[in-house]
Amino acid sequence: MSGGFDGQARRKLASPTLAMLPRVSDGLSFLYIDIARVEQTETGVCAVTEPEEGHLQRTHLPTAALACVLLGPGTSITQRALSTLMRHGTTVIATGSGGVRCYGALQPTDRTTEWLERQVRAWSDPTARLDVARRMYELRFQEDITPGTPLERMRGIEGQRMKALYRALAQRHGLKPFKRSYDPNDWDGQDPVNLALSAASAAFYGIAHAVICHLGCSPALGFVHSGKQQSLVYDMADLYKAEVTVPLAFSLARSPNPESEARRTLREDFRLYRRLPRIVRDLQWLLDPERPDREEEEEEEEEPVRLVELWDPHQGSVPGGTNYGDDVT
Repeated sequence: MSGGFDGQARRKLASPTLAMLPRVSDGLSFLYIDIARVEQTETGVCAVTEPEEGHLQRTHLPTAALACVLLGPGTSITQRALSTLMRHGTTVIATGSGGVRCYGALQPTDRTTEWLERQVRAWSDPTARLDVARRMYELRFQEDITPGTPLERMRGIEGQRMKALYRALAQRHGLKPFKRSYDPNDWDGQDPVNLALSAASAAFYGIAHAVICHLGCSPALGFVHSGKQQSLVYDMADLYKAEVTVPLAFSLARSPNPESEARRTLREDFRLYRRLPRIVRDLQWLLDPERPDREEEEEEEEEPVRLVELWDPHQGSVPGGTNYGDDVT
């Protein structure tokens, strides 16, 4: 009996996945693949899977419509397939199962730097950086914060809100008063709620990192967090903490293995990946609050092709591919 159950479990874990994830705000799609070989054929890029022993199945990928391909465990990709994805402007990211990790990303060389430039301009200007931080807190609290509010005041409001949330969830689950504590040097010494919260937060970092890489931003340049290579990742994950990771952690207070249960719950049904469109839109709004929400537009406008430009301190950007020798006096 147990042998049959173990065999079923192994087959389920070994079954390949090709999941076209929710569309992002620019109308392009994310594709998650695991336990497959991505290769180039004469007719295009395809994912080769083996749903049944000895039976290979090829699924052709819509490379022209893919914004990002996420390669999960058990996936390999050939150089020719990777070259094709790069030519079509598709970001390729190596992730953990269900998005609980982000190990690295490869971006097309012709990808626009629009969002990276917006991020750097906002990060390097103290006033603009404070404005982005304020918008982050507005997203978390779902209420307006007066422009110019000191950052220490916003941190104080955050602390009060999180204490109130911890208190309410502890009462709901019949627990004693909760205090957040995290010691990476004593991971197993955490209580079940803290252990589940640490694991769930680490899982959410993966999907936030994937979105940041897809948009071409720098994970290191955060607006609330700073000093780490994943500062912006922490900023983005915190936006959804009260909504996702904290309630999940408290629900696992009596779990015999809260750490693995938290990761498994977030992997189920691509729960993390379903938030991709929202995370993309939120990050774009944070960096460009005047940007229209394309989902509310009656007709989606096609973005023009953006060619390489040259930077000029007085004129901004000037056309590339031009000989300016005649301009020299």
